[in-house]
Amino acid sequence: MIFQALFECMDFPGWLFFSFVVLVLTDVFRNRRPHSFPPGPWAVPFLGNVFTGVDFKTMEKLAWVYGPVFSLRRGSERMVFISGYKMVKEALVNQLDSFVDRPVVPLFHVFSKGLGIVLSNGYLWKKQRKFANTHLRYFGEGQKSLEKYIEVESNFLCEAFNEEQGRPFNPHYIITNGVSNIISSVVFGHRFEYSDQRFRKFLELDNEAIVLSGSAQTQLYDAFPGLLKYLPGPHQTVHANYKEILIFLKKEIEKHQEEWNPDDPRDYIDVYLAEMEKKKEDPQAGFNIETLLVCLLDLIEAGTETSSTTLRWGLVYMMHYPEIQEKVQAEIDRVIGQSRQPNMADRPNMPYTDAVIHEIQRMGNTVPLGFPKMASKDTTLGGYFIPKGTFISIILASVLFDKNEWATPHVFSPEHFLDSEGQFRRRDAFLPFSAGKRVCLGEHLARMELFLFFSSLLQRFTFSPVPGEMPSLEGVLGFTYSPEEFRMHALPR
Repeated sequence: MIFQALFECMDFPGWLFFSFVVLVLTDVFRNRRPHSFPPGPWAVPFLGNVFTGVDFKTMEKLAWVYGPVFSLRRGSERMVFISGYKMVKEALVNQLDSFVDRPVVPLFHVFSKGLGIVLSNGYLWKKQRKFANTHLRYFGEGQKSLEKYIEVESNFLCEAFNEEQGRPFNPHYIITNGVSNIISSVVFGHRFEYSDQRFRKFLELDNEAIVLSGSAQTQLYDAFPGLLKYLPGPHQTVHANYKEILIFLKKEIEKHQEEWNPDDPRDYIDVYLAEMEKKKEDPQAGFNIETLLVCLLDLIEAGTETSSTTLRWGLVYMMHYPEIQEKVQAEIDRVIGQSRQPNMADRPNMPYTDAVIHEIQRMGNTVPLGFPKMASKDTTLGGYFIPKGTFISIILASVLFDKNEWATPHVFSPEHFLDSEGQFRRRDAFLPFSAGKRVCLGEHLARMELFLFFSSLLQRFTFSPVPGEMPSLEGVLGFTYSPEEFRMHALPR
């Protein structure tokens, strides 16, 4: 009787308020933190922690408050973040099979559809990754070796720098084009001239998509895809860019189909087309044109973005630390001289240059939050229970700057990678390529590119800032962490 009387006397605003309270209580009850789940900040009803920053520096602060395993909520989705070398090693190495899957990331699922190498899972992922890995190894042998590709491209890159005749210029897309030509030679069978405006547009679209995909506004799409897909915003630009990129890649596939000779495979696309014929009876392996398209995107992005961004960070740090640049050049002159190009056989004899490159990778921190993963099974980490299917983010920045692993984590110091006798030393906490079963497929290629491109550039040029335009050491956070646009002088030695 009391409730009936109460309902009868409620007006429209009262009913609205009552309905809102019921919805809030329902959301709080439905999305309450599970028992033994990692801790985290209080979440706003309906929205979760969408007002919490998505950058790695915010994650570092949260780890300091809540510990190396903590959680956030975006919409109704709970996410677990793993921080620090000790816990990251436990997750990726000691529990090798616990966090091997990829979640559905709505922003990328629109075009990837769970295909390809990076965002696929299960049987399809194993088959596609193994095939790509085998092909990359094939190109690492004989006359078609990756090292030879890089040596040739290093000449083109240095010539492009030389054409600037010491004038101020922005090296962004010269470097990106040069690095991308290596993986392009592998997958397409040819490189692209630096003057090729069609490929330059491809690189610009990809760079814009990568920068935008890491912004807080774009990542709202992952929390509320059903609503935001109808609204304007940077996510629409990301999707539009990838649509154009896929058109570019599809044209390359069509050209290969027209010229294809199964007896004379020239590149990754050709051998993939042959594999499609062999795997017709195994559709679950995913060897078809749609998967090939996503694989090409995965390989081009993985083989371009992080290495080219690291090289740009390298130029920034050499301008900030000219005394280190001089020591690298002195080692190059002593070991290689000026009469020949650097090659991989030189690296063991160049510990200081190797240490500088590793420190550039560490401080450059190009993929600070890694690539999203998902708990493959119910597991326990750091004393907390993480259910199967939980979204996982590995904070690689926390490993590269772990104060328990590095003497001066926030200072650029090649000595982090040198022993007391000046010889190069490997560091367990050096994980820019991640670790475990999802370790970067192109790690070997990236290591070769960084050594050969970097040493070739410093063999032939001295880099200095444009007066009054010293590049910032604070980067731009997109999906990757990259230097702000800058100009510089490249003075021939």
